[in-house]
Amino acid sequence: MGDPKRLLLADLHADLGARMGPFAGWDMPVQYPAGILKEHLHTRAAAGLFDVSHMGQVILRAPSGRGADAAAALERLVPADLVGLPEGRQRYGLFTDANGGILDDLMVAMRADHLFLVVNAARAEHDLAHLRAGLPGLTVTPVTDRALLAVQGPAAATAVAALVPGAAAMRFMDAAVLAWRGTDLWLTRSGYTGEDGFEISVPADAAADFARALLAQPGVAPAGLGARDSLRLEAGLPLYGHDMDTGTTPAEAGLSWAVGRARRTGGARAGGFPGAARILPEIDRGPARRRIGLRPAGRAPWREGVEVFAAEAGGDPVAVVTSGGFAPSLDAPVAMACLPVGIPEGATVWGAVRGRRLPATVVRLPFRPPSYLR
Repeated sequence: MGDPKRLLLADLHADLGARMGPFAGWDMPVQYPAGILKEHLHTRAAAGLFDVSHMGQVILRAPSGRGADAAAALERLVPADLVGLPEGRQRYGLFTDANGGILDDLMVAMRADHLFLVVNAARAEHDLAHLRAGLPGLTVTPVTDRALLAVQGPAAATAVAALVPGAAAMRFMDAAVLAWRGTDLWLTRSGYTGEDGFEISVPADAAADFARALLAQPGVAPAGLGARDSLRLEAGLPLYGHDMDTGTTPAEAGLSWAVGRARRTGGARAGGFPGAARILPEIDRGPARRRIGLRPAGRAPWREGVEVFAAEAGGDPVAVVTSGGFAPSLDAPVAMACLPVGIPEGATVWGAVRGRRLPATVVRLPFRPPSYLR
């Protein structure tokens, strides 16, 4: 696989005392001296600054030079309603395959003359090839000269607006280009922690200064990959390659909402995307299994791969844990699994943990309500 890629802000992470580790082909800050628990709780109470520059940033342009035309073309690969996406707004989407499985999830921001996409790091090269093969005639350009920062938490808006006043007027899933010291920042009011916040694409030559300026704001502290994962787990947000993949359909992943009404059965532009023949009927009738939450009894975390059973003894596993760990905000373990729909919320299931079966209650996601600014 070769050596992991180096982040643009690697020197800043070294100055901050980060413990680095490999993730999706990158050398990433896993945690800082405060530790994952404190970084997690600080983000919930104030604001955490995450370097998410490993994510793939992509510009998609149509020959016409109109963002709306690029959106219409992208609907051939993504079941979201992108034609209905206004300029200055962002939408969550999925790349699906011919069998109805999920190839990746992504964010799509509409600009006047192009679309700005953010894709998962581990799938970036695949997604670039998928876009080029599926959308001949469009220009697919990876953005390699910008860092991507996420500021998340109840103090995020105040911190970002102190540097970029125009950010204060943005609402959840707004997208804007705003200036800081003469440099264009690409902002979206979004994130993957369940908290209010922003993701900000910053030119390489301004990234370190902007990151330090954010860290100088009251309440902002660095947070690493470990806290990002525990935060998204509490928020009940799926992670590609764990809670969804090519063996999981949107309905099974609990992501039917990402298939726009206009793209569903009876909609104005129903179907027309890979796997529609399976995905749409499954949304209409309901899937045989679905991603749901588990609240294990006691303190022992249920990690990814733990087998889940319908009974305390006997029988075959009905699922495996796809994401699991300790939830600092709840002071308790939580997990997610794709369970048969015949096992309802409130039921008890059993996980094989350290050689014995332990109980857990099936619960609705998320584990912690989001605080997005609608």
